[in-house]
Amino acid sequence: MEKYMFIFLGGDVSHLSPEAQQAHMEKWFAWVQKLQDQKRYVSGEALTPEGKTIAGPKKTVTDGPFAESKEVVGGYFVVLAKDMSEAQQIAMEYPDFVYDGVIEIRPVIKFDM
Repeated sequence: MEKYMFIFLGGDVSHLSPEAQQAHMEKWFAWVQKLQDQKRYVSGEALTPEGKTIAGPKKTVTDGPFAESKEVVGGYFVVLAKDMSEAQQIAMEYPDFVYDGVIEIRPVIKFDM
């Protein structure tokens, strides 16, 4: 099995009532539980929308990302899959697709040290 990172973008649920947000979170919890039961879930975290960006050779620090951006990374998982095709199948259960969420799937590189 190889490691793949799922990077979650968008999927804004802030317009939902607190009850609807909680119901949606239950879908996330169920998905994580399923991946854990299948021994595919390695790790994951949700991220707050605020932060800082450091860029360029001068290491310029700016505010951002900004919550109103559809490109905001909301969190990530690291999962185990035999190949990219299987990682894509696992990602199809992403609960935020219904709210225009996007998953970027990236293989994790193993470095021999």
